[in-house]
Amino acid sequence: MHRMNDVCAVVLAAGKGTRMKSEKPKVAVELLGKPLLHYVLDSIKQAGIDKIIIVVGYKKEKVISLCSSYEMIEFVEQKEQLGTGHALLTAETVLQSFQGQVLVACGDVPLIQPKTITALLTEAQGHEYPASVLSSEAIPPDGYGRIVRTSTNKIEKIVEHKDASPQERAITEINTGTYTFQSPAIFEKLHTIGNSNAQGEYYLPDIIHKYTSEGKTCGVMKLQNSWECSGVNSQQDLQKLAQYMEEGKHIA
Repeated sequence: MHRMNDVCAVVLAAGKGTRMKSEKPKVAVELLGKPLLHYVLDSIKQAGIDKIIIVVGYKKEKVISLCSSYEMIEFVEQKEQLGTGHALLTAETVLQSFQGQVLVACGDVPLIQPKTITALLTEAQGHEYPASVLSSEAIPPDGYGRIVRTSTNKIEKIVEHKDASPQERAITEINTGTYTFQSPAIFEKLHTIGNSNAQGEYYLPDIIHKYTSEGKTCGVMKLQNSWECSGVNSQQDLQKLAQYMEEGKHIA
């Protein structure tokens, strides 16, 4: 396995997961007897990434103890849930001297495959994209951020569902919440994004438009298998994923 020495993964694991109807932090919820977070960490490790930072928040002690069997993991705390951009900023102190790519992954998206992570990073590195996003088709796309492309099929921006126009809402290509960014430039950019959106939060997707509006090209890689980006937001989601995995389709 190729080791990715110039890559650090930041796993977002601060959420409460209110809709899970569970007292556990969301990433500690089990899918077929294994915590969601472990699936994500295993895929990152199998992709050859050793350096991992986990952003914790809700019941952080529980999340930290979940990771005791993993090596080379650091934890940073997001004290307030102010959005994904804010979550990544909490890792700035640890990464301010890090030069390379920062992979941002969600701790509640268990089926992300190592080969997908590798492909996203390799493409971003090859083209020297300052930012890249993993996308997928979703029908219906309701609730997801939409990938808005230019006339030449490059990514222009990501628009959150709540902020999207009727034309943008018709787009079925969505943001999976998995990204790669060039460090340390990403942290400088994060300080320039505002929170003037429907939620009053600092969104990582806004970074894409920041770069493209400066004339820089960002990357977008579309998943062939949309199950890989399925997050777990409810017990129903958990059941669907368990059924899918028991059928063995995720191994394809």
